[in-house]
Amino acid sequence: MEIKIDPHTLERAEERGTNESEIKEVIHTGFAIPAKYARIGRAKVYDFKQNRHNKYYEQKRVEVFYLIDGDKIITVTVYVFYGKWEV
Repeated sequence: MEIKIDPHTLERAEERGTNESEIKEVIHTGFAIPAKYARIGRAKVYDFKQNRHNKYYEQKRVEVFYLIDGDKIITVTVYVFYGKWEV
């Protein structure tokens, strides 16, 4: 299925610390998370082990929300959280 990444999603990705490659990876291999408004949510935890805004974080969790329109996946937005998770 083709993935169309909305320009809004790419803008948020840049601000929040992820990229197009990770967004696609989350859609393909992430785990399901709850979503509202008939959207689909998937998330994946990545090792980060670096500083962001002058604070060190072990991991980041990328959450992608999207919808399916025919044979296309269309992203709605992406969130990135920093911290440590049990996987």
